[in-house]
Amino acid sequence: MKYPFDVNKAITWLGDTADLIFIFFDPIGQALCKRTLNLVETLNERHADRMRFYLSKADEAGHESDRQRVMMQIVQELCKRPGLNRTGFDMPTIYVPSMNQKGSRCANQIEEVCKEVERTINQTIQNTLNSLERDCDQISQLVEDKLKEDSLQGSRNLRARFRGFCYGVVGLALPLLLLATFLISTSHSTLAAVLGDSLMVTLDIYLGPLSTAWKRVPAKYTQHIMGGIMVLALVMLLLARFSSRTVSTLTRKQKKKLNEISEFVQRTVKSKKQTLYQEYLQQSVAEQDL
Repeated sequence: MKYPFDVNKAITWLGDTADLIFIFFDPIGQALCKRTLNLVETLNERHADRMRFYLSKADEAGHESDRQRVMMQIVQELCKRPGLNRTGFDMPTIYVPSMNQKGSRCANQIEEVCKEVERTINQTIQNTLNSLERDCDQISQLVEDKLKEDSLQGSRNLRARFRGFCYGVVGLALPLLLLATFLISTSHSTLAAVLGDSLMVTLDIYLGPLSTAWKRVPAKYTQHIMGGIMVLALVMLLLARFSSRTVSTLTRKQKKKLNEISEFVQRTVKSKKQTLYQEYLQQSVAEQDL
C-alpha cells in the first residue's frame, strides 16, 4: 500500500501534538514488526511520559497462561531495544466488552483507559483556561509597553527637533551676523542712508561691539576669519540636519487600535474565562452524575 505522504512522519507529528499516545499490542503479534517498533522507539525518545502500552483484544488471547505468554513475548521484544527497556513497565489488558463472544473472564481494564483520557482532558482544559488568562495579561502588558515606548520615542523626537532647530538658528545667524557687522564696519554711511538713522542707532547698539572687533582685525586676516565663520556655520547646519532626525512613531489611529485590543482582551476575553470554567465544572459534574 502506498500513500501520498510519509506515514511514519505523519504519526510522529501527531505524537508531537497529542497529550497521550496509546500503543496497542494484540495477541496476533503483528504489532511487534520492526517498522512498528522503530516508530514506537522514536516516539518514546521524545514523549516517554505520554506513552501508554495496552494489550488489546485480550479476550482473544485464550486462557490466562496464553495471555501471560503473549505478554512475555511482547516484553521480550521491547526489552531488546535500549530505548524501550525501562523500569516500571505496565501493560493493562483491554477489550471491547460488547464484542466478547467467547465469554472470556479476562480482566478488562478499559475503564482505566477511559479515566486516563478523562483526566488528561480535564488537565488540558484547566491548563488552557489558565493559559488564556496569562495570555490576556501578557497582551495587555505588551500593548502598555508599546504605548510607553512610543511616548518615550515621541519625547526623544521632540528633543531632536529642538536640537536641530537650535543648531539651524546658529548656523543661519552666523552668516547674517557676519554680513551685518562687516557692512556696519566698512559701509556705515551707506547703510545709514538706506536704513535710516534710527535703525542704524539700534544696529550700532546691538552690533557695535562686533563691528568694532571687525575694525581691529587686520585686512589680510579678514578673509580667513570670514571663511572660518562660514565653515562653522556650515558645520552647524550639518549638525542641525543630522541631530533632528526622528524615528517614526504610532499614529493616532494605531494607538486607538492598540487600546481597543487591550480593552477587549481584558473585558471580554479574560472575563470569558470565568464563564468557560463554570461551564466546564457543570459539564464535569453532570458527566460524573451519569
